[in-house]
Amino acid sequence: MAQNENIFDYCENNPQIMSLADICLANNNIDQSLYTKYDVKRGLRDLDGKGVLAGLTDISEIRQNKIVDGKTVPCDGQLFYRGINVNDIIAGFLKDKRFGFEEVTYLLIFGKLPNAKELEDFTNLLAAYRTLPTNFVRDVVMKAPTSDMMNTLARSVLTLYCYDTNANDISVTNVLRQCLQLISVFPLLSVYGYQAYNHYCCNKSLVIHVPDPKLSTAENILTLLREDKKYTELEARVLDLALVLHAEHGGGNNSTFTTHVVTSSGTDTYSAIAAALSSLKGPKHGGANLKVVGMFDEMKKAIKDWTDEEEIDVYLQKLLHKEAFDRSGLIYGMGHAVYSISDPRAIALKSFVKELAVEKGLEKEFTLYSNVERLAPIVIGREKKIYKGVSANVDFYSGFIYSMLGLPKELFTPIFAIARISGWSAHRLEELINAGKIIRPAYKSISDEKQYTPLSER
Repeated sequence: MAQNENIFDYCENNPQIMSLADICLANNNIDQSLYTKYDVKRGLRDLDGKGVLAGLTDISEIRQNKIVDGKTVPCDGQLFYRGINVNDIIAGFLKDKRFGFEEVTYLLIFGKLPNAKELEDFTNLLAAYRTLPTNFVRDVVMKAPTSDMMNTLARSVLTLYCYDTNANDISVTNVLRQCLQLISVFPLLSVYGYQAYNHYCCNKSLVIHVPDPKLSTAENILTLLREDKKYTELEARVLDLALVLHAEHGGGNNSTFTTHVVTSSGTDTYSAIAAALSSLKGPKHGGANLKVVGMFDEMKKAIKDWTDEEEIDVYLQKLLHKEAFDRSGLIYGMGHAVYSISDPRAIALKSFVKELAVEKGLEKEFTLYSNVERLAPIVIGREKKIYKGVSANVDFYSGFIYSMLGLPKELFTPIFAIARISGWSAHRLEELINAGKIIRPAYKSISDEKQYTPLSER
C-alpha cells in the first residue's frame, strides 16, 4: 500500500479481506429452522404482526384492530398522540390556519395540549434555541462533507456534546433543555449539511441562510433550503403536516426503541439521539421513502401508459418476482409492521397530495401513484402468502410530496428525523422518569461446547 493511500479505499476488493469475509460467512450461518423450533419472535413480532410486549408508554398509541363478538379483527388504522386522535389534532390546527408541528411537539413532551400563551412561549423558546455555537457551521458542518446527510447529522449531534458544559447530566431538567435545543437545531444541521455537500461535492453555489424566529419549523426549512427563500402557503402547510405525522409512532418502532434501549444504559442525550439517527438511516425504516421514489422513477420509464391497469399489474408482478428495480421482491411503500387495512398517516397525507400535484402540474404522476396504491394489495395477495392485510404506508406518499416540494433526495430521511426527534425526546424523558432497568433481552446460544485447540495443533 502506498504511504498516502486511504486505508478505507485500500480495503475494497482486497484479497485478504475477501478471504476473511468468506470465513466470517461460513461460521455465522444459523439453521433457519431453529428459529421456529425455539419459537424465536424474529423482529420481536409474531407472524400476524403483533409485537412482543417490551414496555409501557403514555406517549402514543397505534390501533390496528378492534374486538367484535369477543374476537380481534383488523380495522382501519388509527394513531393517537397522548390519547388524542391525530386526525382531530390536524383538523384543529388546519381550521385555525395554524402550523401544527410546534403544538404537537409540546403535546408529546409535556403530555397535554398547550393553551395559547403556553404555545406562544414554547414556540418563542424553540426560536431562541434555533442557533448553533460560534463557528460550528464552519468548523464542523463544512468539514468532510458527504452525500449522506444522516451521517452528517449524527456527527454534528455527537460534536455538540463537546460544546455542552453539562453534557452528562441526565436529570430531567437538563435532558429537557438538551432535547429542546436539538429539536430546534435539527433543521439547521440538516439543511446546512446538504448545502455543504452541494457546494464542495457538487460544485454548486454555497447558500447559508439564517433562520427567521417569526417562522414555523416547516417555513424555516424551506427558507433555509431555497436560495430565494420563497415558498407558497400550500407548500409550507403540506411540509408541516408531514412533520406532524412523522413526529411519533409508538415505542416499538426501531429508532424509538433504540432511544429507549440506549437511554436505559444511563448515557447522555447526544449519544442516545445519535443512536436513534443511526437506526432511522436504515432503508427498512426512515430510508424507505427514498426506495419508493426510486421505484416510481423506474416504473415511469418502464410503463408506457400510466393509466393502463394491466401494464401496471405486470410491472408490480415483476417487482415481486425480483425482476425489476432493485430485485428485492418488494413493492416499496406497501405494507406495514403494524397496520393492515390502512395507515392513517398515509390517508392524511394523500388528502393534500392531489392539491399539491395540481399546483405543481403533476396530476399524471398522482394518478399513477393512486393506481399503484389500489392495485398493489391485489397483486401481493395473488402472488404471495400473507398473514395480514397490505395497504399503503406513510412512505408511499411522503417521498412524492418531498419531490414536489423540490427537496433534494439527500434530505428525505433527515426531514423524517427533524420530525421524529420530538417523539424520541418524549420517549427518552419517559424512560428516565420511570427509571426502569437496563434493557437486555435474551438470545439463546445454539453453539456446541468445544475444546480449545492449542495454536501449534490447529
